[in-house]
Amino acid sequence: MSTKEKVSEELLLDEETVKQNEIVLFNDEVNTFEHVIHTLIDACEHTPEQAEQCSLIVHYKGKCTVKTGEYKELEPRCSKLLQAGLSAEIV
Repeated sequence: MSTKEKVSEELLLDEETVKQNEIVLFNDEVNTFEHVIHTLIDACEHTPEQAEQCSLIVHYKGKCTVKTGEYKELEPRCSKLLQAGLSAEIV
């Protein structure tokens, strides 16, 4: 096995051991599209286009994963969403 292959294999193993969580945003009948979009831009650092797409997916599908990463990085973002009156959870 070459050095390059060994390093690639080690990187793949490292990636598999990092647990990725997701923030899932749920639809509600209370918040406006504008509020959801602005909150996603603020809390999740979405671009305006990305935030708009997520808000449409949530509206039509009932839920959407809006951010992935390690739990400790997602927790404050999810808290911002909840404080803004949105319905979200980390899975």
